[in-house]
Amino acid sequence: MTAIPTIREFDDPTYDPFAADDVNFGDHLDPYPAIAQWRATAPVIPGAYRPMMGLAAAMMPDTQSFIIVGTDEITAALTDTARFSNAAYLSNIGRTFGRSISTMDPPEHSRYRRIFQKIFLPQYVKTWGETIVDPIVHGLMDAFRPSGRADLIEDFTLRYPFEVIYRQLDLPAADVRTFQRLAIGQTDYVHAEQAMEASDKLGAYFKGLVDHRRAQPGDDLISLLALTEVEGEYLPEDVLISFLRQLMNAAGDTTYRGTSVLLTALLENPDQFEAIRADRSLIPQAIEEALRWDGPVAVQSRMAAVDMELAGVHIPAGSLLDVVAGAANRDPALFPDPDRFDIFRARKPHWSFARGPHICVGQHLARVEMTRALHAIIDHLPNLRFDPERPRPEIRGSMMRVPRHLHVCFDPA
Repeated sequence: MTAIPTIREFDDPTYDPFAADDVNFGDHLDPYPAIAQWRATAPVIPGAYRPMMGLAAAMMPDTQSFIIVGTDEITAALTDTARFSNAAYLSNIGRTFGRSISTMDPPEHSRYRRIFQKIFLPQYVKTWGETIVDPIVHGLMDAFRPSGRADLIEDFTLRYPFEVIYRQLDLPAADVRTFQRLAIGQTDYVHAEQAMEASDKLGAYFKGLVDHRRAQPGDDLISLLALTEVEGEYLPEDVLISFLRQLMNAAGDTTYRGTSVLLTALLENPDQFEAIRADRSLIPQAIEEALRWDGPVAVQSRMAAVDMELAGVHIPAGSLLDVVAGAANRDPALFPDPDRFDIFRARKPHWSFARGPHICVGQHLARVEMTRALHAIIDHLPNLRFDPERPRPEIRGSMMRVPRHLHVCFDPA
């Protein structure tokens, strides 16, 4: 019988991975005026997004860089894998997550992605809404409903998508806190030593869990991924462990940010919130509008695979490309009055989950989690409103967007 492995904490007990969010992803209140100004100048401009936003350079700072803000050019960068490579991610998430499908190009990417897609198909993800998501959402709400007050970030959105992952992975309860600290620490690239320490410790932990679940499989996500095959092929262990390292950030962090933005926008537009209360069929378009209006990931990365001309700009092979999805999402040629949150606007696809072969594998789960959370809030937090005694929320970030707090009042249970 294979023993369940032991998870190991950071060697430095004073290290706080949650404190580095602003340094890594920026604290801008509103990066969109600068993005709009760039787009008005040209679809492609020389430079790197992070330094232009006042952040420390991240990936390969000595490499020639360009910022893509034109919608057609953004779409091309995300869909044309012959010219635009995901090798741009090798220098950051490739180091900490390992052999991630996010760093791969076709045909390697296509071969492994189809195995993950088989697990995250909508018909399977939908069942998780009732069996996993709902009990977690209701359990968290029960803790603060009697008080009539809450910080919906600290008490709810920062917790429930991660709790979903813990349940999916069937992690021992005693491991959860350390697991979350290590998972968040992997993307603290400002503190590279701690990021690599987190990667090594999670790698060893998941290696043990995979061995344990293969020997004693259950119905958890690790067992499913370890035993799922497509056309007779299993996932290589290093690809599987890389995916598990990345799951916390890709599924948990982005859902937390997206849900937090959605709730903030609805509370700032009470007429639209009231319309949803009266007609729940509006929830899907509210979610898509929140993802368009202020998606959790404003910028994606690519590398020029070949020498090319893009919008009249010569881009040498090997150049780093900051693909500003937020620019396409607020393109006034596609979305009239794009800075306005409006759940009733004409539905058009957004770029927040990327496009093309690398479109987010977990997008269906994110939508299920956001949908179930909003239903529960409407059902159980009547007369929800901003707390007049606390500061209003501010959505911040240059790379990743989220409000730090969302203080609310409601009629207590």
